[in-house]
Amino acid sequence: MININSLEFTNVRRINLLRRWVALHVSHEILIWLDEKTKKIASGANEKIFFTTFSTVPRYTGKNDLNLVQEDLEISSKLRPGWFPNQWSVDQAARTLLLLSLPNNDSEKYLQTLERVFSAADVAELVTLYQALPLLSYPEKLHLRAAEGVRSNMVAVFNAVALKNPYPAEYFDNLAWNQMILKALFVGSPLHSIQGLEKRANPELAKMLIDYARERQSAKRAVPPELWRLVEICKVSSKF
Repeated sequence: MININSLEFTNVRRINLLRRWVALHVSHEILIWLDEKTKKIASGANEKIFFTTFSTVPRYTGKNDLNLVQEDLEISSKLRPGWFPNQWSVDQAARTLLLLSLPNNDSEKYLQTLERVFSAADVAELVTLYQALPLLSYPEKLHLRAAEGVRSNMVAVFNAVALKNPYPAEYFDNLAWNQMILKALFVGSPLHSIQGLEKRANPELAKMLIDYARERQSAKRAVPPELWRLVEICKVSSKF
């Protein structure tokens, strides 16, 4: 297990929860391997150890679903409000455990390391990284990186930021938030899976949604019912 002196208490609790979930799906030998790597990373070992381990995790853990139960989700939401990993896989949990093990006392070094991880990541790794955003240290300094994920042309990456993730509602400005909502409609992602819709409703978004609906109607294309529900949330009536 992680030495509590190497990381803040909240991170330790999240790490231990992730470790418990992973332990249910891997052999004792694999868990020992993961523990050893995690301890080295937490103690400030050479950065290469982190990158190599992060990349090779699926070869050891596999990619099966965690199959979390309601009790697990209740615990996760207590440790981080809005954290809802109901569709996470074993390798995603293990990789997130490694991310949370990175020393974070030096914010500049920590953020530089994260940026290098994002820049070198493949699609599966990006999905994990963006899902983990609300758990990472200095989240207020990651909004530009999160916005980059929203601009991705890979739907899986976009969804990792936008869906079942509290980060956008907490840290995006209205422009970035509104653009994310429109893109969700454009790529067919379910709006009901976006956290904070009511909290972040704004008049500008309603106008953008109505304009988008008009464009689709002009092209004789269906308008998603969720769009109108969101317009109602924004308390702007449409006249068609």
